[in-house]
Amino acid sequence: MSAPRRALILVDVQQEYFDGILQIQYPSREQSLANILRAIDVANRQDLPVVVVQHQLPEGAPVFAAGSASWALHPEIERRATASWKRVTKDKASVFAGTDVAQWLTDRQIDTITIAGYMTNNCDIGTAAAAEELGLAAEILSDASGSPHLANEAGQVPAEQLHQTLLVLLQSNFAAVADTDTWATAVESGQALPKSDLGTSAIQGRAAFADTASLAGA
Repeated sequence: MSAPRRALILVDVQQEYFDGILQIQYPSREQSLANILRAIDVANRQDLPVVVVQHQLPEGAPVFAAGSASWALHPEIERRATASWKRVTKDKASVFAGTDVAQWLTDRQIDTITIAGYMTNNCDIGTAAAAEELGLAAEILSDASGSPHLANEAGQVPAEQLHQTLLVLLQSNFAAVADTDTWATAVESGQALPKSDLGTSAIQGRAAFADTASLAGA
């Protein structure tokens, strides 16, 4: 099997997630940012193409309003940006919707995208799911992404539970999930990250919860 041809996709590493109403709660903002920066360092050492994405809404919007403090990239991302990075704005969850990112990747013969940034529960999962239709393999860095607490008419879920649940879901079909250290090792060795599938995940899930099911039926 040939080595993956990767690009690093920096999804919405914007001030809204640090100072705004969508603040990331798990992993901590400081931890996830540090790992995003480490991923950038790996990409630079290995000459991986980098796409930096900003969510953008019209002026006056409560979040991500064009040109606002909420819209701005985190200063550490701007400090590391180079002229070779592909910059793009979007207004949908997927980085591919309404942008030329897919064509840009095709032009560079990229077959695997590595997703780092925010949020696991929206733009990260939206991008991973969209990659499937485009024939792209997806990876997501578990410690370089994150989620907020959520509550609405359907219920409530803490950020850690939300994040971890979505990583299991992603690994079962849409993306290979790994921490930044594991991904860096895979990049340096030219290896793909392991990914499960729905059948295997379901079988392992049934086995993992067999004792619980037995107790419930007793």
